Amino acid sequence: MNIEIKLFGIAKEIVSSSSLNIELDSPYTIHGLRNEVMAKYPAFGDLKSIMVAVNSEYAKDDQQLAASDEVALIPPVSGG
Repeated sequence: MNIEIKLFGIAKEIVSSSSLNIELDSPYTIHGLRNEVMAKYPAFGDLKSIMVAVNSEYAKDDQQLAASDEVALIPPVSGG
């Protein structure tokens, strides 16, 4: 299954694009998605945390994905 991921902040810089397409093998979960992204872009491992949102809601690692889901990687945010 092919998933398109929207990227923001440092995630966008790591990939050098505002989106990323990842091909997932079964099972189609957030955990599997994280593993594929980390394998393709090891720099994500340097981040303290990265949240995944599915259809505008934060997702847990065991959440199942569907091809029609809107997925986004939300990197850590700092500011003042």
